[in-house]
Amino acid sequence: MGRPSLLLPLCASVSLLGGLTFGYELAVISGALLPLQLDFGLSCSQQELLVGSLLLGALLASLVGGFLIDRYGRKQAILGSNLVLLAGSLSLGLASSLTWLVLGRSMAGFAISLSSMACCIYVSELVGPRQRGVLVSLYEAGITVGILLSYALNYVLARAPWGWRHMFGWAAAPALLQSLSLLLLPAGTGDAAAHKDLIPLQGGEATKLGLGSPRYSFLDLFRARDNMRDRTTVGLGLVLFQQLTGQPNVLSYASTIFHSVGFRGGSSAVLASVGLGAVKVAATLTAMGLVDRAGRRALLLAGCALMALSVSGIGLVSFAVPMDSGPGCRAVPNATKLSGLPGDSSPPRGLSPPLLPTSSQNPSQPVFPTSEKTKHHPRAGDPPAPSASALRTTPPPPPPAPEHTLLHWTALVCMMVFVSAFSFGFGPVTWLVLSEIYPVEIRGRAFAFCNSFNWAANLFISLSFLDLIGAIGLSWTFLLYGLTAVLGLGFIYLFVPETKNQSLAEIDQQFQKRRFTLSSGRRQSSAGIQYSRIEVSAAS
Repeated sequence: MGRPSLLLPLCASVSLLGGLTFGYELAVISGALLPLQLDFGLSCSQQELLVGSLLLGALLASLVGGFLIDRYGRKQAILGSNLVLLAGSLSLGLASSLTWLVLGRSMAGFAISLSSMACCIYVSELVGPRQRGVLVSLYEAGITVGILLSYALNYVLARAPWGWRHMFGWAAAPALLQSLSLLLLPAGTGDAAAHKDLIPLQGGEATKLGLGSPRYSFLDLFRARDNMRDRTTVGLGLVLFQQLTGQPNVLSYASTIFHSVGFRGGSSAVLASVGLGAVKVAATLTAMGLVDRAGRRALLLAGCALMALSVSGIGLVSFAVPMDSGPGCRAVPNATKLSGLPGDSSPPRGLSPPLLPTSSQNPSQPVFPTSEKTKHHPRAGDPPAPSASALRTTPPPPPPAPEHTLLHWTALVCMMVFVSAFSFGFGPVTWLVLSEIYPVEIRGRAFAFCNSFNWAANLFISLSFLDLIGAIGLSWTFLLYGLTAVLGLGFIYLFVPETKNQSLAEIDQQFQKRRFTLSSGRRQSSAGIQYSRIEVSAAS
């Protein structure tokens, strides 16, 4: 019976290629933005609109995508999202105005958000408890690989004529490959014909989904029925804390942070894009190996604790090292050559390097290049933007004082630890837990509801970063993120249960039988919880 043995690699390809598409679409704008700005003469606000359009499309998908996933099925939702992505890539590749660019980026955001939700749910339902953690986490690994791939292609295509059109067009490749894999997989666990194929992977779990299944409305997410209210509390808590710890900003403003604590010139661009990206890949692969051994809860606790320590460390370092204000986007429109591209070894000081976009999980992280986000609103009395010639002739800054060298490297280590901690904790595990804790009949809508808060919080944190720095300073901003991570650590300890090595049916029973109290988190991993395993006959 060769078909079941083929299902596992096909499920892995669906998860990996979905994440690859997500990460590529998030990251590609950082390499395409500068040539787009030069070709279309984009102002700062137009750049913000272009970058933010992806977030707006993703937020829209999170609001309506759950109903599409539950109504038409997981497989159909992924295929539909790939069609939308292809249309968006075509709009971007052939764009002749800002309107078409914004439309294409919005469609891409809608597609990757819908696909991210459907992929995690689809894979978690197809495979059994022993494979679920690895295969759903593979989506996050795909995101990190997609980010690095986008930077590699951005570098190769930067000097090519209309290279940005090719950058956007290549996003269609993993989506097409994913669609081919999906055509060989069953529609889902609700399909009676699929049960025979799924039994070797699921261990009979899929047969629970059949006649007599309960019906849930969207409002049931906030009611006591089957303890849905506590499930929603767990889901919302995870997505909000992963954003409120400041992870979009630590990555999006990596170059600015490095520049502020003493790393000058092109080194910060390399550290931000290549160094942090490589760390994300390594940490996510580590999470894949541990998520079904150490467990979801253990990775979340360890990751959140390290995030609290490392982001607080960045804040403390910034107290000791004199801070420089970041470069403004006002300097970019006057630039007459592409700095930081192949063959250019001396980028102007006033033009910030491209930044590493964030990812989430899950599915969810925005791209805010420093060149457009470091300065939003010119204030009265600000000096005029320097000309391109002035930027090129500005002498390099003096080297940092010897006593600050150790602190500079401490900041780098803290940044690496923060990225690693997020990538083996909140990054993959949040979306894995969300795909497990809800009943199948409402899983799509519940996942989308939590995902909408993820995108909204991501947008809020990113847009408020500069204002927050202006109000309380960079050091206190990162210390505030550290305090939030400590609160997130307490939330995980008290409320998030352990779900490793449990079928979806057993997880559902765990939530139905228990009402989480302030001490319930400690008891989730104990052996005292009893389950009634669903037996499946060979005839089913």
